[in-house]
Amino acid sequence: MPKAYEVIADDLRRSIRSGEREPGDRLPSEADLALRYRRSVPTVQNALRLLRDEGLIDRRHGLGTFVRRPRTPAVRDNLRHQWEKDRARRPLATRAETGATEHDTGLRPDDLVFHAEYREREASGELADVFGVPEGTVLLRRTFRTRYSAEPAPFSLVTSYLVRDVIAANPDLLDEAKEPWPGGTQHQLHTVGIELDRVEERFTARPPTPEEAEALDLPPGTSVILLRKTSYDTEGRVVEVSFVTLPGDRTELRFTTRLERW
Repeated sequence: MPKAYEVIADDLRRSIRSGEREPGDRLPSEADLALRYRRSVPTVQNALRLLRDEGLIDRRHGLGTFVRRPRTPAVRDNLRHQWEKDRARRPLATRAETGATEHDTGLRPDDLVFHAEYREREASGELADVFGVPEGTVLLRRTFRTRYSAEPAPFSLVTSYLVRDVIAANPDLLDEAKEPWPGGTQHQLHTVGIELDRVEERFTARPPTPEEAEALDLPPGTSVILLRKTSYDTEGRVVEVSFVTLPGDRTELRFTTRLERW
């Protein structure tokens, strides 16, 4: 037999999913809900806590409880890298029409707010090993945050590393003001004569840190998906390493494996 707070949560959940309560609507106060359901305020609080943990409501201090606005989903498939490579040699006008985030979400460029920050740092032992360079080699550390203009949180937290000397022949690649770059990293590398041969991606998952939960506006209990992406050029050299933190409540990973015919 369901507990009292589960019955209340079921009724509120039904009203949200049916559209009776729309995103952004304010729920009655805890006291009013207690009167409506003829239960105690702590029982109502347990029901609301359950719905909050499911990502259906937001509880804002001093303002009340609101139906959570669904975040725009992003679908990352393994065909996106070939899609990016196909665009890398196309004219600027074509590259500027759309980018990887638009590809993943179906949004348009003018729907997005983009932020990039570049910093130089010396390669640590791990990154030096991955790139095959001596420790202390100067890397370009790039952080990217892209969000839908109607939402507060980015689609992901991205940190990308390049070896500075490998890209320094094109000074524009060292300038964060040139972002967002039409055609993305594959076109940037193309400008200095680098063609990608393969991209290796490794995925793990874990609970978010408090900083990640805040930055991605995650409902309580939501995990993050960690992506480590390593890009190799046609000579087998590692030319980029990216660390991407994806929100588990709105990211779908889709893989298509082509099988050889018998």
